[in-house]
Amino acid sequence: MGLDRIALFRLATSERLERTVKRAPGGEAAAWRAASRYVAGRTGTDALDTAARLLEQRHGVSVDIFGERVSDPAAADHVLEDYLDLARALPPPPADAWLSVDLSHLALVTDSSAVAERLAAIASALSAGRRVQVGAEEAAHTDAVLACVVEVAARGLADRLGATVQANLLRSPADADALVEAGVHVRLVKGAYVEATGAHPYGEPTDVAFLQLAFRLAERNTAWTMATHDARLREALLLAHGPVPVEQLLGVRPEVLHDLRTRGVPTRVYVPYGADWFRYWLRRLAESRGA
Repeated sequence: MGLDRIALFRLATSERLERTVKRAPGGEAAAWRAASRYVAGRTGTDALDTAARLLEQRHGVSVDIFGERVSDPAAADHVLEDYLDLARALPPPPADAWLSVDLSHLALVTDSSAVAERLAAIASALSAGRRVQVGAEEAAHTDAVLACVVEVAARGLADRLGATVQANLLRSPADADALVEAGVHVRLVKGAYVEATGAHPYGEPTDVAFLQLAFRLAERNTAWTMATHDARLREALLLAHGPVPVEQLLGVRPEVLHDLRTRGVPTRVYVPYGADWFRYWLRRLAESRGA
């Protein structure tokens, strides 16, 4: 991973940088112009409009409300209400519309049992056939995220859940097995966080780990998708396993989506929205360095 990429990832967690840019004359407007490629908007209405356009193009969607690192249970309860409102506002089936959430947005570090209740409430609010995809976070949170997902799945909600597995983490084969055993849909990614330990180096070692995990999931005949913009990995896996669903981020190589659909490959687009767009945009910039 290049130094510029590492620096951008560190800046992506900097509240100070965000305040500085937004306070500068014209800074927020300029940043928003650049970020809006990757962001569905600031409001739920904006996101649902974007989702509707993608659904018309025969892509599935997974809608996310920006937010992470919440420590106040009352704030997390407000986030839950926002997600329940969003679940009710999704276009009705058969529209292929899911939700996405980071568990730290539901105050994961404060009370894991309360987070499980919140996640279960979101999953229960979805129509049959829809899922809430739990996002990947730093490796330090992986145990808590995995435990929460497995617990909620055991309540009879496995068919409403998805979880993200990061190929760069050394622990991920065991985590993938645990999710498969729980009946949870797996979203396979390379991994976007800079980890000091317990991770493959960025580049070829992570790419190989991604392929190995993909074959592991395919051999288990489980429900999974590959979330990658790496054409080499994507095409190798499509050749090996047929039309495995592919997930992409909003605004990143959108021309690929049309090509995949014409080839009969199911597609899904991550559609994030909300006020906390700035640091998400910096992460997209960081991932573009060598992505």
